[in-house]
Amino acid sequence: MRFSIVSSALVGVLVGFGGSVAIVLAAAQGVGATPGQSASWITALCITMGVTSPLLSYLHRMPIVTAWSTPGAALIGATAIGGVPTIGIEAAVGAFLLAAGLILLCAIVKPLAAAMARIPTPVAAAMLAGVLIGFVTDMFDLASTDPELVLPLVAVFLAVRMASATWAVIAVLVTGIIWAAFLGRIEPMETGLALSSLEIVTPTFDPTVLLGLGLPLFLVSMASQNLPGFAVLKAAGYEPPTGSALTITGLASALSAPFGAHTTTMAAITASLCTGPDTHPDPAQRWKSGLFYGLFYLILAAVGVTVVAGFAALPTAIIATVAGLALIGPLTGALSTGLSTEETRFPAVLTLTATASGLSLFGVGSAFWGLALGMLALFLDQIAKRVRA
Repeated sequence: MRFSIVSSALVGVLVGFGGSVAIVLAAAQGVGATPGQSASWITALCITMGVTSPLLSYLHRMPIVTAWSTPGAALIGATAIGGVPTIGIEAAVGAFLLAAGLILLCAIVKPLAAAMARIPTPVAAAMLAGVLIGFVTDMFDLASTDPELVLPLVAVFLAVRMASATWAVIAVLVTGIIWAAFLGRIEPMETGLALSSLEIVTPTFDPTVLLGLGLPLFLVSMASQNLPGFAVLKAAGYEPPTGSALTITGLASALSAPFGAHTTTMAAITASLCTGPDTHPDPAQRWKSGLFYGLFYLILAAVGVTVVAGFAALPTAIIATVAGLALIGPLTGALSTGLSTEETRFPAVLTLTATASGLSLFGVGSAFWGLALGMLALFLDQIAKRVRA
């Protein structure tokens, strides 16, 4: 067996975990999760990655790797206003269960998947951009209040990105830890090295949270993770098993939600690290990388509580800066897609601005209203076009 099968899986895990764990922790803080619940959140996600990736890869003999929904985590974190949670972890878990159920329905009920696919990609991308932009602007707000800590990290990001955009965020994370230690800004860890444990969160089903978070979480996870993940497999010459993948990731999402974890999805960016010829010249052998990918995530699951404690000891500006820099790439892609087509540009801009505004009506968050306004504007534009014709 080639070592490249192992190394590609390891790089995929390092990029996926290290590049976005700060965003998941920001999501946990955004819904008021305790340190124990945050650790359980991370641990449960790592377990789902560790189980679903080897299972799908083995069943279908192709390199199918899974990931948590990073855009979904950003959406969850954006529910907080001024850093203050507006919904609790219990209501958030109820929304996670709804999103998981809808993913399962897409696997079972084909018309639902077809209806979801009818949402114009530019409008969905604009909603995602509206969610992400707040994280990036928050980073620059922190740069004005704590320039000593933030600006050097931005400089490191720009410098490393010239060589490798993939490793730029990880370089910022490592540099941030070293820089914070040099400045004497790291607090003592509340716990030392310890094995992880899971905490059960009893869900509540608040209709406004289900509509304002659960439905957008499902849409973002499908449009920004699952569909691109299938596209990566197709680009590598594989025929993605969409039904099986949605069923297994949907079940994993439902089973992990009571432990605080949000949706499990297909990997997109990290999948490209495991599906190409660098993994193995023979496409029929690349599926083995999914086995090692899962193994590395199970190792991370064992130390999830230590990871959370370590991040909690860092200045909040470090977490916000890493999260903001990590989301510049997805924000760029979302803006490019959202504004790419002239006929949907106005609805997309309306969606983006409404989502980014933090609009909340009847207790329902801005992501839902942004999408609803965009779809309404698109519908009215189509009527006007028919009338003019």
